[in-house]
Amino acid sequence: MSTTLNQSSSQPRQHWVIGNWKMNPNRATAQTLAQTLASRLVETPLHTCKTAIAPMSIHLITIHEILMKVHTSPISLVAQDIAAARQTGAFTGDISADLIRETGAEWIIIGHSERRTIHHEDENLIGLKLNAALDAGLGVIWCVGETLSEREAGQATQVVSAQINAHIDILTKIDPRKLIIAYEPVWAIGTGRTASPEDAQQMHAAIRQLLTEIRAPLIQTSLLYGGSVKSDNAHSLAKCPDIDGALVGGASLDADSFLQIAKAFDIA
Repeated sequence: MSTTLNQSSSQPRQHWVIGNWKMNPNRATAQTLAQTLASRLVETPLHTCKTAIAPMSIHLITIHEILMKVHTSPISLVAQDIAAARQTGAFTGDISADLIRETGAEWIIIGHSERRTIHHEDENLIGLKLNAALDAGLGVIWCVGETLSEREAGQATQVVSAQINAHIDILTKIDPRKLIIAYEPVWAIGTGRTASPEDAQQMHAAIRQLLTEIRAPLIQTSLLYGGSVKSDNAHSLAKCPDIDGALVGGASLDADSFLQIAKAFDIA
């Protein structure tokens, strides 16, 4: 495995396991899942790994109310997407960062491969969304990754680097505490396939090197792996020095599975 850069600070990077529920589940199931996760994390708290969940936007307020009933909520709330436009206006179907913030969400997923491929979101739109989220005081979970054809052509690192370099203006000013980058190879999203720990570590090390070259404090950015993460491969990924957690899809819809993954990353 590639070795990690030496950290410029004595502070360890924050570990995160974030559940992206995508267009799942219905309201009753979402409520039960959120309550179960919160209760179990209160009963058996994690030490070094933070957790978050990203339900559909129609569930955000309800889930926030459930989490707030816990004295100190062990789970942060994440929105799956935002509009490029700020505040309110004539944008049918959109939800702005300002309105998302009112739901209790603290973070936004931006640039997910499904938004890039299904909705044809390009770097220009992603940049607008990044700025909108940060201007509203929200943290961003910024997704990057290559397609199978790009990896097979030996262009994976080049593609991911280009996605990051497209937004250097944001990276030169962002508060590192407001940034999480999730590397999600497109060919591993929802397919059951996952990058080997060696391949994932190599890409994470390359991303960290690039971030540090752009701005030294970004060495502290939490880098997550996303791509068919499950309880049976989480431990091997957690051993990689540059992988600080996971952006979990389908496995986050099962409380036992999600918590097992979080425990795998609950390491010093």
